[in-house]
Amino acid sequence: MRVTILYFAAARERAGAATEMLELAEGATAGDALAAACARHPPLQAVAAKLRLAVDQEFAPADRKLRDGSEIALIPPVSGGACPHRIAAAPLDPDAPLREVVGPDCGAVAGFVGTVRETNHGKRVVRLEYEAYPEMALRIFDHIAAQARERWAARVSIHHRIGSLEPGEISVVIAAAAPHRGDAFDACRHAIEALKTDAPIWKRELYPDGSSWVGLGS
Repeated sequence: MRVTILYFAAARERAGAATEMLELAEGATAGDALAAACARHPPLQAVAAKLRLAVDQEFAPADRKLRDGSEIALIPPVSGGACPHRIAAAPLDPDAPLREVVGPDCGAVAGFVGTVRETNHGKRVVRLEYEAYPEMALRIFDHIAAQARERWAARVSIHHRIGSLEPGEISVVIAAAAPHRGDAFDACRHAIEALKTDAPIWKRELYPDGSSWVGLGS
């Protein structure tokens, strides 16, 4: 059977490709797809243990069975329309997520604005380069918002920047509205922490003497 492999961030650099088709045996698993990708691109092997697998835009274990036409994404560790969420290459409007969530049913709105630091771990950061798997990231944002609705009766909007950002520029904006302030704060904090853990968005820090993918150290 034929499957599509998607490579992102450091995985794309090591594979030397963003996407390709692979022929696998019937009954193959996501782990088999990863092994086949590593065999074709040996530099991938060094980071294979740190990669998460997604099948058809959902995180999946290595033993997940594939079908003909499956799409398998190799996900390195992550940094950080009518949908209230956005992934954009253009500068973010810090007030836009707030406009998505305010309403007379909510008495509190909490916000978070993340910006690019000029130093990290003692190194001067020249700029950051953000990359995303947009379709899956937006689904993760929806899931985070659903959790906020269930736990805190909160509305959440997440806007994230991609592309090249200089120190001081806004990389992410989150707004959470809830009937009470404690719930709004909790929902907003949950959103940024969950985003940093699960959303397929990566950042590479560029220094005067090199660069590094955050979370991978490559």
